[in-house]
Amino acid sequence: MIALFLKLFYTFFKLGLFGFGGGYAMLSMIQGEVVRRYAWIELHEFTDIVAISQMTPGPIGINTATYVGYMSVINAGGSQWLGVLGSAISTFALVLPSFILMFTVSKFLLKHKNNPVVESVFKGLRPTVVGLVASAALILMTEDNFGNYNTDRFMFIASIIIFLVSFIAVSRFKVHPILMIVLAGIAGYILY
Repeated sequence: MIALFLKLFYTFFKLGLFGFGGGYAMLSMIQGEVVRRYAWIELHEFTDIVAISQMTPGPIGINTATYVGYMSVINAGGSQWLGVLGSAISTFALVLPSFILMFTVSKFLLKHKNNPVVESVFKGLRPTVVGLVASAALILMTEDNFGNYNTDRFMFIASIIIFLVSFIAVSRFKVHPILMIVLAGIAGYILY
């Protein structure tokens, strides 16, 4: 179990160190590590974790790290208390690089924030962040979330409709995301 804790710390520290763009941008990297590379959790568990992370208060990246840390230990046969320790280790490891970087870099950035080189670097990072967020959205568009058109057409079409209505309602009509989560949950309960 100690080896798992060390791997959790290393993995989430690395994700925290190189995960630019916030939690949504980190989701694809987290999935790549915990689902594909280490197989600590299954893809359907990861999508459930992302859904829960979006509904709970706090940043999605930190919430995801917390839930993944817990589920990884539970799936490895650990107790609930060890799962809580796995959550704490994963969350701490994800936040630690940001804390260290912000503490050390903040003095430099405050001193040189109007420097054209610094401004250019941040302008170059913006498209990368958009790409990472788009990657996270595309990764979640799987058969686990939408169903298979050939197997269950009703579930597939209903999932697409729920997705499109939610997307349009939030982006165009500025419906509050929490209200959309509740409404989509009710629609899912009724339809499925």
